[in-house]
Amino acid sequence: MRLNQAEKYEIIRLVEQSSDSVNRTLKALGIHKSTFYRWYNAYLSEGYDGLSIKQTKRQSYWNQVPEKEQRLILDMALEHTAKSSREIAYLYTDSFDKFISESTVYRLLKRHGLIQTPAFELIKAADEFKDKTTYVNQMWQTDFTYFKIPGWGWYFLSTVIDDYSRYIVHWKLYRNMRAEDAKETIEQAIIKSNLKPGQRPDKVLTDNGSSYIGAIFRDYLIDQGIKPVNGRPLHPQTQGKIERYHRTMKSVIKLDIYHRPEELVKALEKYVPYYNNERYHESIKNVVPADVYFGTQHKILKKRAKTKQKTLTIRRKEYLRNKIYF
Repeated sequence: MRLNQAEKYEIIRLVEQSSDSVNRTLKALGIHKSTFYRWYNAYLSEGYDGLSIKQTKRQSYWNQVPEKEQRLILDMALEHTAKSSREIAYLYTDSFDKFISESTVYRLLKRHGLIQTPAFELIKAADEFKDKTTYVNQMWQTDFTYFKIPGWGWYFLSTVIDDYSRYIVHWKLYRNMRAEDAKETIEQAIIKSNLKPGQRPDKVLTDNGSSYIGAIFRDYLIDQGIKPVNGRPLHPQTQGKIERYHRTMKSVIKLDIYHRPEELVKALEKYVPYYNNERYHESIKNVVPADVYFGTQHKILKKRAKTKQKTLTIRRKEYLRNKIYF
């Protein structure tokens, strides 16, 4: 937050008159010590005039983003408050066919106080599943997570995610966490994705929960021509993609309190399409899971490359022709 001349002077007066120490007073005011002493030294040398905001000459670069585009980016960030600066950058590029870098959007949003601390958990590459998938429906991951609804008790969400694309193939909320429920989730995922025999996943990766290691679930997979794979015990990172999805999903879903199971289902019905079709995923080159699952990501990435080149060429020409200063 940038303070004006009068506000700086008022803070100096408060510190001078405070009965507490300078450090404690500044901490209570939320002012960094080095910032305060910069103001104070200017005040001592130049008086009140030394606290005025100095107008500095801004250096112009050919690749600076025009003010009009900056306003569009800020409006987009305010409209999509749940999206990170990275997601805003790619959403802007895809929406307006104009390239903007992630770092530029980050600096712009930070300057206007629109950057929030990201919620993420670092997972080392060594902790991931060692055999990485190379195409859609090569391997699915499935797992249960739980919700407690006041007055109703515990409910269990069973989800199937495609390992390669991060696309949520199917989900369902259950009252229990039985092997029959886990089997039904896979069965419905196959039906929903319209996978004929021979097209079904090579493997389904699960943890070592009782729902997955028993004969009901494993025999069903084998009958479908699918190999059941269990992650290493006490090592949830093996199922890292569905674990991360559950954390991401819960960080949004659990912002509300649900009084009936139907309310939770409606929230999930809203969130899953958002995750599949709108949320840009960094690990899949900043497209959405549906783009990868349905094979449209190559067209999008090719268009982005052309958009970047076109945007940079236009900016360079405009700069050289008009010497525009932003």
